[in-house]
Amino acid sequence: MRQPWRFSWWWVVGGAAVALAGAATIARQSLEQQRALFETDARIVHRLLSQQVVQHDAILATLALLQPAPGAGSSGSPEQRLPALYPRILSVQRSDATTPWPDPALAEAERRSRQIGRAALAPLDLASGRYRLVLASSPASFALTIDLRALVPWTEWPMSPETSAVRVELVHAGQRHAIQPGRLSSEASASRFEFHKVVAAESQPFDVVATQTMGWRQWPWGRMAAWVLAVAALLAAAQHLQRQRMARRRAEELLRLGQVARLNTLGELAAGMAHELNQPLTAVLANTQAAQRLLDDDPPELATARAAMAQAAAQARRAAEVVGRLRRTVERPDSSNQRQAVDAVEAVRRALHLLEPECLRRGVVPELQGAPALGVMADPVALDQIVHNLIFNALQALEQVPAAQRRLTLTLTTVDGWGELTVADSGPGIAPDVLPRLFEPFFSTREGGLGLGLSLCETLAGSMGGSLGAANATPGGAVFRLRLPLAQDRA
Repeated sequence: MRQPWRFSWWWVVGGAAVALAGAATIARQSLEQQRALFETDARIVHRLLSQQVVQHDAILATLALLQPAPGAGSSGSPEQRLPALYPRILSVQRSDATTPWPDPALAEAERRSRQIGRAALAPLDLASGRYRLVLASSPASFALTIDLRALVPWTEWPMSPETSAVRVELVHAGQRHAIQPGRLSSEASASRFEFHKVVAAESQPFDVVATQTMGWRQWPWGRMAAWVLAVAALLAAAQHLQRQRMARRRAEELLRLGQVARLNTLGELAAGMAHELNQPLTAVLANTQAAQRLLDDDPPELATARAAMAQAAAQARRAAEVVGRLRRTVERPDSSNQRQAVDAVEAVRRALHLLEPECLRRGVVPELQGAPALGVMADPVALDQIVHNLIFNALQALEQVPAAQRRLTLTLTTVDGWGELTVADSGPGIAPDVLPRLFEPFFSTREGGLGLGLSLCETLAGSMGGSLGAANATPGGAVFRLRLPLAQDRA
């Protein structure tokens, strides 16, 4: 039987493992939820930006197809009304045979546009927050200057740009423009989510890059703490129920041992009474028989006296028979017929478990030494009763010394082919005049004691083929040695 502190240790270890595993699961699920939400928002951002930039190609294609005639001035051209319709378009420029591009970069973009057959980007400066897109056509070519800050359709944006932790950037040719700043953690252990996808416009191959980090501060500490507290509460409840069950089992075992002890004590008492009564009854019987023989020599008138003596002898025999029947009725069963292979170490552990409250009350921590297992031939119930009595007697003896000096050591070894249990305490020891009479029936040094406990233990040990002895220890205390045949000897 395991010791109670081992139960507590495994309960704590198991509860901690469950709490940590649950907290890790909650953290992992939260991380996956955040990742899924991040990817959903990033895909929405990519779709919205793709829709915006694709419109630029459509606007330029429409201008190239319609070729609106230039007005009296730049403000009079039809294409100059586009910024009013599309606030992200800062300006629209055109170039034909009579109106060259004011910027050589636009002329280079037009050349590339004619070469690839679609709109082309002018050299970029994303840090300025704008870019230019040129489409070559005849008789005129057109260029759009686009504001990146106004490119974003904020009314449809899936995140709050001021508070969102996600950083969104447009990246091209090593240049970056932050659309949404986000809040990236600098922790080395932070989890990092990233999304990369080019917008759906060949003329404007901007890479939409979304980034989010989750540091320790973003972990679901509230739910994790709630889980740990729930496990702790369940663990406490389970431990309480376990302790109740152990206490109930301990009480049942103590009750069983108490009943066996009372029966054995009654047998010992009956045996002592029979022994004490048989002597005077035998003397009565002998005296009456002698009187009868003397009366046989008297004159015949003494026949009445002879009959009375015969009746007294008969009554004496009847009393002896009654006492004998009483002894046979309450006599202990023969333990020699109940012997079997028993682990003495387990018997000691059972006794320590039953007496744990007594040990705690006295501040005694028993120390179990010796072999991890010791097989002996014994009656299991009788062995439990002997070990229980020896340990309990030692605890009572330890009450007479200060708590700091209380020691109880139980050692199990093999000695000269016997299995030996030694119960040593640091109590006051046994008085020299008491030691020779320690196992006598009805002899007790304790007030109110019957003096049958140790006598019964010695009798039980002898009936199992063993022995029980006592001595004083050095430098102090008492030592009781129980010897029983080893289990392999019986085989």
